[in-house]
Amino acid sequence: MRKKIIQGFLLLILCLSLNKINAQDDTWDLRRCVDYAMAHNITVLQADVQARQAILQTKLSKGQSMPTLGFNTQAGFQFGRSIDPTTNLFTNQTTFFQSSSLQAGITLFNFFSIQNNIRASANDEEAYKLGVGKARNDIALNVAAAYLQTLLSIEQANIAKVQIDQTTAQLDNTKKLVQAGSMPELNAAQLEAQLATDSSNYISAEGTADQNRLQLIAYLNLDEAASFKVATPDVDKIPIPPLSELEPAYVYQLALGTQPLQLSDSMHIIAGEYAVKSARGAMYPTLSVFGQIGSNYGSNYLEQTGYRPFNDTTFTHGGDYIVQSASIPTFSKVGYFKQIGNINRSQAVGLQLNVPILNGRQLKTNYERSKLNLENLRLQLRADNLTLQQNIYTAYSNSVSAIAKYNSSTKAVETQQYAYDLATKRYEIGILSTIDYITIQTNLFTAKINQVSAKYDYIFKVKVLEFYKGQGVQF
Repeated sequence: MRKKIIQGFLLLILCLSLNKINAQDDTWDLRRCVDYAMAHNITVLQADVQARQAILQTKLSKGQSMPTLGFNTQAGFQFGRSIDPTTNLFTNQTTFFQSSSLQAGITLFNFFSIQNNIRASANDEEAYKLGVGKARNDIALNVAAAYLQTLLSIEQANIAKVQIDQTTAQLDNTKKLVQAGSMPELNAAQLEAQLATDSSNYISAEGTADQNRLQLIAYLNLDEAASFKVATPDVDKIPIPPLSELEPAYVYQLALGTQPLQLSDSMHIIAGEYAVKSARGAMYPTLSVFGQIGSNYGSNYLEQTGYRPFNDTTFTHGGDYIVQSASIPTFSKVGYFKQIGNINRSQAVGLQLNVPILNGRQLKTNYERSKLNLENLRLQLRADNLTLQQNIYTAYSNSVSAIAKYNSSTKAVETQQYAYDLATKRYEIGILSTIDYITIQTNLFTAKINQVSAKYDYIFKVKVLEFYKGQGVQF
């Protein structure tokens, strides 16, 4: 009996522990959301695929400077009048043949086209790797915005819930006063109508919170049916640097050297410069060395293997005869490996000079296209820098406006809270109408909603400036 009690107690502890672990696994803070999105978001994964393709292109470019080696063979039957592959003589016999060859070559000099192409590919590879960083930064900002928006909607729902509790408490108190004859029944009816409005506001806030949660899940590339709860940290403890440390000109200069997009654009420009050199080098002669070894086999190929005696008798006019002796050579077919290995083997080695003269203007067009592409890359960097500068100055201006709006909304909450406290006292002693009381209560509710919205808006805009400063998304 005692053993069963102990086993049951241990099982209960295990179940509680598992429930606690599951609860922790279901709760996502911002850092976990950002890390997961960087590893699973489709846009980030696509950028990573592009980076891996660039790595393959670099390997392909390096392969152009390496020796080439190839083997080929062909086999078949010849019918009718054809050339014997082993003797190069015409024959009318049906012949089974096979030819094999091994070729090797290496480019000795091509006016640095290959080397510049390798450098261009290597810089493009680095640029695409930086592109992965840009995709991660973008998704980090999107996740942070969605996360804060979700927290905002949760807090707005909480405020709506508090509003319901306050209205419910006031309604209960009013009903008591109505029953005691201190207040008319109309006051209770008006509060019941306000409670219905508060409930509707709460339902809407809960729906908005659920929609924002789904948007956050979409950024994470999670299954929408999965259990997902957003951790609700103390927003007041989030470190907010003073705007004096986030001057837009200073942040812009830092961003030019830290933002992945600007670094990627610069690497693409360097790659474009090498591509121009490579395209120009392709218009000059190319010197290569080559070597080849080959052999043939023919089923009708014969070789002399010896002699056999031959006696020829010639008769004269007198009836006598003369016997002449001779030796006739004998032949036999040559085996496969003997033909391939020794008899029909051939070798060649030499230099090859390729001088492009007329090729339909392909090389010249490639050279001119590479220069235009380089010009476009430089323009793209200028455009991205202008966009970055505009975004930073806009973010700074928005931050200044956001903090002013937050301070104003905070003052409004304090004022409306004071008015609500006074109105509650006046209402409870019967010198304030229910409509006026509900209006003041609604004003306080609106002021709190505006304050919360302004607070989260200010936090995010300042964090955007921190992001451009090169500090990442910090909360």
